[in-house]
Amino acid sequence: QVQLAESGGGLVQAGGSLRLSCAASGRSRYAMGWFRQAPGKEREFVAAVSRSGGITTSADSVKGRFTISKVNVKNTVYLQMNSLKPEDTAVYYCAAALGGTEYYTPRTSGDMEYWGKGTLVTVSS
Repeated sequence: QVQLAESGGGLVQAGGSLRLSCAASGRSRYAMGWFRQAPGKEREFVAAVSRSGGITTSADSVKGRFTISKVNVKNTVYLQMNSLKPEDTAVYYCAAALGGTEYYTPRTSGDMEYWGKGTLVTVSS
């Protein structure tokens, strides 16, 4: 069983920055990603990084503002969020996928086997 521990959420003003972290238990490497769910909305994909850490993909709504990265030796994935907007307010979930190649970057909830408990990001206007 893989455990994911997120940290880094909080309250920030519009235009500000936050960095989320997610540490995965165990020694196996995983493709990892971030999803978010705003109140009254469905969970949506934010960004993902391949098992190798060399391939990333992100949603159009965050391109140019959010950057996902992975440090394999720590089995930790980061989400650097800049130029935050009130519409970025959501609970952010870290997720991990066991399958796929070294270059696999999952983009849907169904591709992920493990989930963190989530961390709240609130962006005030």
